[in-house]
Amino acid sequence: MTNDQSDKIFHPNRRGFLGVAAATGAASLAPGVLIGTAGLVEASEPAPSQSVDASASTIAAKLPSPVPGYLSFGPDEASLVEVMVNVMCPADALTPGGVDCGLAAYIDRQLAGGFGKGARLYMRGPWREGKPELGYQLPLTPEQFFKAGLAAADAACRKHNGKAFSELDESGADRFLHEIADGKVTDERVQLASWFNELVYPLFEQACFADPIYGGNVCKVFWKAIGYPGLPAVHSQDMVDFRGKPFPGAADPKSIADFA
Repeated sequence: MTNDQSDKIFHPNRRGFLGVAAATGAASLAPGVLIGTAGLVEASEPAPSQSVDASASTIAAKLPSPVPGYLSFGPDEASLVEVMVNVMCPADALTPGGVDCGLAAYIDRQLAGGFGKGARLYMRGPWREGKPELGYQLPLTPEQFFKAGLAAADAACRKHNGKAFSELDESGADRFLHEIADGKVTDERVQLASWFNELVYPLFEQACFADPIYGGNVCKVFWKAIGYPGLPAVHSQDMVDFRGKPFPGAADPKSIADFA
């Protein structure tokens, strides 16, 4: 991913995004660099809406339900996150929407665990403004920052649009996420562009491509979409034998659970 966003748009058909995200990884989201939702997806032509809905419904019916219940999110927070992941990962001919793919469940579990609680963060201050290259410099755990950003974003949405974020239609919610990521929507308490670009989007990307054992990427749906064969530890010889060739094992990727 580059900082030049001029040739990329955030579009409901995100097959190009999956390839870009898989190739670049969350490491490309350097702290302090504002990467808007315009950089999430490659431009591509959408499939006809009826066929997309039918295909997505068929695929969703074949997927096991995401892990039930939320460990971190309350009802209102869960509603906001579910709308957000469905906008960022809309249903198409290859995969269902973000909630059915387990993206909200993955984010919730990360925030409820050691990452969200700041287990590896120094949390004793002093809280001085740091340089962007120093990364996370807030007196909040990632879970607290995520929830503060949700509340601030929803309040800003009500102020600018007269509706809660969960009440916006898909195009309106898409546009609002653009505005947050581009720094056009601000809040006195929370740096919303930093919140989205440095916390929300990396968690979303991880949710798409992490091992399904963590709650997202249900039934390895994104691995199958990009042809990723799963755990790399078992593919050392395959990378030699199939270099530059289609790998038949990509149709049945292996996860941690497959070796348990």
